[in-house]
Amino acid sequence: MTTIADTAPDTRSEHDLLGDRDIPAAAYWGVHTLRAVENFPITGQPLSTNMYLVRGLAAVKLAAARTNRELGLLDPERADVIEQACTDIINGHLTEQFVVDVI
Repeated sequence: MTTIADTAPDTRSEHDLLGDRDIPAAAYWGVHTLRAVENFPITGQPLSTNMYLVRGLAAVKLAAARTNRELGLLDPERADVIEQACTDIINGHLTEQFVVDVI
């Protein structure tokens, strides 16, 4: 029996001003991140090697989303999604998604 997972592609195609590129299907990031990884390997260490920094940035973004919702500058639906993503990151999830160089 064939399932959706068996037929799901391993990559997806994304387009920017430089053309089309294949991105891993499971990646939360896109073509711009791929180009940054390829063109700026300054230290060879991805952001995921410094999760204290990433969690700190997520905490700031979480506070900003809550504040902007309270001020009426961010609609509740978007604020909820941002808050959930930030909470996931703060709780140690999505580590593998931080692929750009730490510098």
